[in-house]
Amino acid sequence: MPLTIPDEWLDEAQISPDDARVELACRLYDGGRLSFGQAIRWSSLTRTDFEAAMLDRGLALYRPTLDDLEHDLETLDRLEDGT
Repeated sequence: MPLTIPDEWLDEAQISPDDARVELACRLYDGGRLSFGQAIRWSSLTRTDFEAAMLDRGLALYRPTLDDLEHDLETLDRLEDGT
């Protein structure tokens, strides 16, 4: 199903259709609604350009979870033990 945004809405927001697509992809990725790959596809940008768009908006590219932190701490413990 195509999503149509009226031209006057884009004009009000002072944004082009391409910029609106990138904005939507960035915000949906940031909100956890799209995977990184999906967001890149939605934005029609290269990976590097999508990462730059995220950073331009002050959005994090990666948000570590508690599981990530626990895994990192386990790895550090193993490294300290020399195993």
